[in-house]
Amino acid sequence: MKTDTIAAITTGMTNAGISIVRMSGDEALEIIDKIYCSPKKNKKLSEAASHTVHYGYILDGEQTIDEVMVLIMKGPNSYTREDVVEIDCHGGVVVTKKILETVIKYGARVAEPGEFTKRAFVNGRIDLSQAEAVIDVINAKNEYALSSSMSQLKGNILNRIKEIRDNVIHDVAFIEAALDDPEHIEIGNFSETLLSNVEKNINILDKLLESADNGRLLREGIKTVIVGKPNAGKSSLMNVLLGEDRAIVTDIAGTTRDTLEETISIHGITLNIIDTAGIRDTEDVIEEIGVKKAKENAEDADLIIYVVDGSIDLDQNDYDIIEMIKDRKCIVLLNKTDLDSKITDSQLESLTGKTVIRISAKEGTGIEEFEACIKDLFYEGKLNFNDEVYLTNIRHKAAIVESRESLEQVKQSILDGMPEDFYSIDLLSAYNSLGYIIGEMVDDDLVNTIFKEFCMGK
Repeated sequence: MKTDTIAAITTGMTNAGISIVRMSGDEALEIIDKIYCSPKKNKKLSEAASHTVHYGYILDGEQTIDEVMVLIMKGPNSYTREDVVEIDCHGGVVVTKKILETVIKYGARVAEPGEFTKRAFVNGRIDLSQAEAVIDVINAKNEYALSSSMSQLKGNILNRIKEIRDNVIHDVAFIEAALDDPEHIEIGNFSETLLSNVEKNINILDKLLESADNGRLLREGIKTVIVGKPNAGKSSLMNVLLGEDRAIVTDIAGTTRDTLEETISIHGITLNIIDTAGIRDTEDVIEEIGVKKAKENAEDADLIIYVVDGSIDLDQNDYDIIEMIKDRKCIVLLNKTDLDSKITDSQLESLTGKTVIRISAKEGTGIEEFEACIKDLFYEGKLNFNDEVYLTNIRHKAAIVESRESLEQVKQSILDGMPEDFYSIDLLSAYNSLGYIIGEMVDDDLVNTIFKEFCMGK
């Protein structure tokens, strides 16, 4: 099938060492022949071997635009499985735009966001889950999110989904064949075999679903909320973690009245950290709104950091917070240990049932122990960063839930002794739901929506 030729600047639009203009399509080689000139003026790049680099100049008629290196990648051995040409030019914004304009002048058109990767998907080089992994690689916030995205890009999700779909379609084929030719294919005891197969597939889907929360943390970061009563040192802690005076710190209780949100990385773990208003009973209308927002954020948090002022006795505000963090993933920080302590570690541990770490946000002591605690909390049994397949995509999770529900229907039909032709309907439903993940059962609108999230040139 003949395709038009697309072009885009694939590097950032800023002055840099080099920039890259990429083309893909049936006329990519024809276009580069029109605008490329070798030093000896004796080379046609359309005749060059694939995956070779060529030094020369880009011309617009008689005008020399820039000195360049041109990379030739002929289909199907390219990112899009089409003929691809990449022009490495000097990194000035003006010269890069001029080369793009020249490429378009001689027959290409400007690519839409994500269109190069979309062509890789349409041409069968990657499936839809791998295409989505490309944008996850670009947007990775930490090394573990990058590792998970690269795992998906290599086809780990694809392989797991194909394994289940192959199992399911094999069972469907056997049932249909047996119903069509009962004289030669015995289906009598197949229900027991099918039940075993279905349960095995449900277990695989359950493991993928169990990974979904961890996958979300990998991709989006851990929503972390700092709570405590006024003047406990929450904003001081925020500033220490950020390494700058981002939050206002005073001796006046209730200084923080709104939330302050920042992203930090601790041992490669991304924390989307929120400093909140001090939680206490108050008649101040504005402060009351801040307290309400603090409680709402804590309700939705993946991790709560409860900061306790160790220089004063616990009061009802503390007891209210302790009740709020019950059954939540939480680290308790006993702050202001540079002052005389009125509260002991054991007392706090007994009341909260949580890990208690002594710190002084003012002097920066105990912070390393606190960061190590976060690492242990999310590495040791809570979140395992290894070669396991993680679901990081909401769309994938929804499709797996649907598939699992269909398999449960099959299981129930078997247990209820329903006729074999009932099984095929739900088995095919499970098969089709999983097809949404890898792109075999999706419509054009969904595909277009997914690729609109990509940057230009990718």
